[in-house]
Amino acid sequence: MSALKLGPIAEEKPVRVTLELPAGVHRDLVAYGEVLARETGEARAVEPARLVPAMLARFMATDRGFAKLRRSGDRQGG
Repeated sequence: MSALKLGPIAEEKPVRVTLELPAGVHRDLVAYGEVLARETGEARAVEPARLVPAMLARFMATDRGFAKLRRSGDRQGG
């Protein structure tokens, strides 16, 4: 198994958010989805739209500064 930060992506009820990504970021997400599919045994590449929420959740879960502020009740960061 590789050292990818993401594992299999759980299905959850989605909330629609629309955003624009730089072309390079999109290409990297497509490539990441292909690698993740190989590593997790999925039949096809994981779509960027499924990767972004999982990546954001992982980022926030491992951000110590965010966790500290969240515990203290300061949700505006300052």
